[in-house]
Amino acid sequence: MGTCRNMFKKILIANRGEIACRVIKTARRMGIATVAVYSDADRDAMHVQMADEAVRIGPAPTNQSYLVVDAILAAIKQTGAEAVHPGYGFLSENTNFAKALETAGVAFIGPGVKAINAMGDKIESKKLAIKANVSTVPGHLDAIKDTKEAVIIAGKIGYPVMIKASAGGGGKGMRIAWNAAEAKDGFQRATNEAKSSFGDDRVFIEKFIVDPRHIEIQVLGDKAGNVVYLGERECSIQRRHQKVIEEAPSPFLDAKTRKAMGEQAVMLAKAVDYHSAGTVEFIVDKDRNFFFLEMNTRLQVEHPVTELITGLDLVELMIRIANGEKLPFAQKDVTLTGWAMESRVYAEDPFRNFMPSIGRLTRYRPPVEEEMAVRVDTGVYEGGEISMYYDPMIAKLITYGKDRGAAIANMRRALDDYEIAGVRHNIAFLNALMSHPRFIEGQLTTNFIAEEFPNGFDPNDIRPGDPLRFAAIAALMHAAYQARAAQVSGQRDGHGRKVRKDWVVLFGDARHPASVQSVEGGADVTIDGRTIAVRTDWRLGGSLFKAEMDGEAVSLQVQRDDVRYRIAQGGTEVTALVLSPHVAALNELMPAK
Repeated sequence: MGTCRNMFKKILIANRGEIACRVIKTARRMGIATVAVYSDADRDAMHVQMADEAVRIGPAPTNQSYLVVDAILAAIKQTGAEAVHPGYGFLSENTNFAKALETAGVAFIGPGVKAINAMGDKIESKKLAIKANVSTVPGHLDAIKDTKEAVIIAGKIGYPVMIKASAGGGGKGMRIAWNAAEAKDGFQRATNEAKSSFGDDRVFIEKFIVDPRHIEIQVLGDKAGNVVYLGERECSIQRRHQKVIEEAPSPFLDAKTRKAMGEQAVMLAKAVDYHSAGTVEFIVDKDRNFFFLEMNTRLQVEHPVTELITGLDLVELMIRIANGEKLPFAQKDVTLTGWAMESRVYAEDPFRNFMPSIGRLTRYRPPVEEEMAVRVDTGVYEGGEISMYYDPMIAKLITYGKDRGAAIANMRRALDDYEIAGVRHNIAFLNALMSHPRFIEGQLTTNFIAEEFPNGFDPNDIRPGDPLRFAAIAALMHAAYQARAAQVSGQRDGHGRKVRKDWVVLFGDARHPASVQSVEGGADVTIDGRTIAVRTDWRLGGSLFKAEMDGEAVSLQVQRDDVRYRIAQGGTEVTALVLSPHVAALNELMPAK
């Protein structure tokens, strides 16, 4: 990029968790010193350990720490930071913060106050979009006065309609109405929720798009007025309006629609003198008609998928733009290569209605990062705490492949490699989504989870793989533990250890006779008369079982409890009991509990 002045020497990251760590990595590569800020709950957090300096800004609650503008300004003054990256959330779209930095002569690594203001209000941003000739959802742009007006306007637009809070976000203050009674009730509920969540009870009404897709365009602009779009991200897999899986590109868009959406996103960005990285979100119907939803004037959680298919570092470009540099490329230079997929790994229990889970990470081993295949953006470590005060995200797991199938395969493998203990997590749910036939086909809408998991997530929703493979691993593990026990007790004869080869593996009522024959690099395990070649370097006590089974690479989570073995893969979890044939026969005589 063409340099405008000397690069910043030191930047402060006004955020926490994985995004703070993400920004620090790029700043370090650029030779820029970093300052972390932290609350009492984050004293030992990863972002604090990674930064060159760290400043305490207050107690654990966000309204006493990360949302306190004066505390951030004091940290800037104390450390001499020349610029601030806000990450996302917290103060990233706060105009008072951006103005305060401007007054203090500190660069904001984000857009100007005008753009934040214009796009921060859903009603005003929609008016601006219409003025900029951007396609918008049919609706009534002014704030609705009362329930009577809500019903009249909803009737004119035509049901179904969406009632939305003007200052809304994160799915709050939104209601769908299919008739007048629902419009009346929805208006009241949306108004109350908007007032309690945002301190602003204005709501508006627009047409609700049936079978919608949520597709967003990444834009990038400099201070000289150059703006480009960097392709799209498909964000339709959502639960209660919160994104769960994102990918780039979208399996639905064609080149013509991509170009049209990109050009409209650029027009909107130019209309508000946008500079920095930003995202224009669209709702897309089944016929590829697209409508402006909102603009996020910050870096998005899902930005890594765009980075992988474009080869660009968005954080670096944001820093350089804030430093006054021009974009080093034009629209014609932007290329999209391959496919990227992102799964949001959360500390939550999918089997208990996704209730957040807090506590210490007694085991945390993310999959090994592989260039152009697996990337892990995280802000936690083994032994660290998942706090009740903040979003329970553990990490973003991002995979890449030459096409969508390869990206999905890499994601499923990486999810199987992810070891987390101490808190509940959603990896089984993510794996179930990744292996769902409708997801694999790319038949996505924002209703996908609600339609496919109408009663929430249940272990029975998981499509089990090959049960004999699970049985083979249980038998192999048991034989290995028995061999060690024989070695320790000195039970040997002239031919070596006295360890039996024949076992019976029990899964509930299913009974699988098994035989384990040790060979170089693993074992040949015969289950129900079928021999499975298992080649592995797994060692006793290991909780990740990586192997080749009949030549196919597999990863499973394993845990032993005496003669019981818990084995999990691809969202499927089984508990196997391994007994000798004699004990198995006696076990059948035992009355059921």
